[in-house]
Amino acid sequence: MKILLTGATGYIGKRLLPTLVNMGHHVVCCVRDKKKFHPEDSIKERIDVIELDLIDKSTFYNIPHDIDFAYYLVHSMSSSKNYHELEKQSAINFREKLNETRVKQVIYLSGIVNSQTLSKHLNSRKNVEIELAKGNYALSTARAGIIIGSGSASFEIIRDLVEKLPIMIAPKWLKTKCQPIGIADVIKILIGLLGNEKAFNKSFDIAGPDILSYKEMLLSFASVRGLKRYIWTVPIMTPKLSSYWLFFVTSTTYKLAISLVDSMKVEVIAEDEEVNKLLHLQPLTYEECIKQAFRKIKQNEIVSSWKDSTISGRMNFKISDYLKVPEFGCYKDMRKKQVVDISSCEEKIWQIGGKTGWYYANWLWELRGFIDKLFGGVGLRRGRTNSNHIHAGDTLDFWRVIYANRSEKRLLLFAEMKLPGEAWLEFHIQDNTLIQTATFRPKGLSGRIYWYLVLPFHGFIFRGLIQELIQYKLS
Repeated sequence: MKILLTGATGYIGKRLLPTLVNMGHHVVCCVRDKKKFHPEDSIKERIDVIELDLIDKSTFYNIPHDIDFAYYLVHSMSSSKNYHELEKQSAINFREKLNETRVKQVIYLSGIVNSQTLSKHLNSRKNVEIELAKGNYALSTARAGIIIGSGSASFEIIRDLVEKLPIMIAPKWLKTKCQPIGIADVIKILIGLLGNEKAFNKSFDIAGPDILSYKEMLLSFASVRGLKRYIWTVPIMTPKLSSYWLFFVTSTTYKLAISLVDSMKVEVIAEDEEVNKLLHLQPLTYEECIKQAFRKIKQNEIVSSWKDSTISGRMNFKISDYLKVPEFGCYKDMRKKQVVDISSCEEKIWQIGGKTGWYYANWLWELRGFIDKLFGGVGLRRGRTNSNHIHAGDTLDFWRVIYANRSEKRLLLFAEMKLPGEAWLEFHIQDNTLIQTATFRPKGLSGRIYWYLVLPFHGFIFRGLIQELIQYKLS
């Protein structure tokens, strides 16, 4: 069967894709930027990749007519203030285009919407479902609450809170009940609904067996990790203060923190277990999901991470827009060093950031990340998804990977920290020489003042960095 997969570069899509291909399906992957899509070589022959922007109808010609089924895995919690309007229009555009194809079924991953009062985010999910249901095809909706898995936003936020804070003075919404589900069970359900006529034109609440408050989830996580944690909830934290609390302690962005706090005030509990009976599924418990996630982390097998989505940064851009580093009106710090052991130097470049750090004056990088966080930036806490591999589109601390080509021995990063301008950092080994270039394109007078203020620090950091890259020995 030919299947259209929207959100192919997202957290769920990256995990669903190989399963569909291994089942023998041909998958048409919809992405906004092909340069950010890096499927495994083993599945490339069974997929097509098309660029599609659901807001821009001019890109819809890419959707083939002969698709049999489609997955709608597109949503956003923080890309813009009017995301609910954009999500609704995207659903309408998608529905109208699919009405022109032979598609039999659309499967939509939504949120549990059983509460009488919904957050803006959950209400947007519900409106998308309403619009998709108006199509000429059968709609099957899986409504999930908190999804737990290696790299998921919920898992990483809980992990940050538990592992960083022995004592928490927390907002009262930590008493809100929810029903988490593991990512492995989400994938099983999305696969089980495919072509299942008993699921046509139906909506299902999907959830694990445990109904827990957010406080209980934190304490249970701590128990699995062998940590003793103390949590007190107070009624005085406003939504804004709660958002700042999440933002400063975890790796989430401030916009995403606002949306999360808004949603966490609403109970997300499944009304029935109909989907489990239909698919003969016994979902994992919350603690089993945590243990499974850490097994993946220890084995460095994190397939996808929410941090690699553009919503984890401050910009939503196409990589091609920043692939060519500008020359005019820019300040540069370029350094060159002869390399004795090229393979060692290259390996160090490809492992830079995250847990490895920046080899030289790490405390200054951490200070810069802390300052960035104070001003509403992403800071250093995003780290990197995989310690050995890196691709265009990945996050790398407060950078976004723009270009990564090991055969060319070139890595190009674009800054997503708060800056009065735009910044690139490039590493390139040519003719036994490592060329390290920091480029800054200032915006107005403030950008020019900023460059000269940080120039002494740049000289210290970048001089030390290139020296360590050609000499430093990884443990």
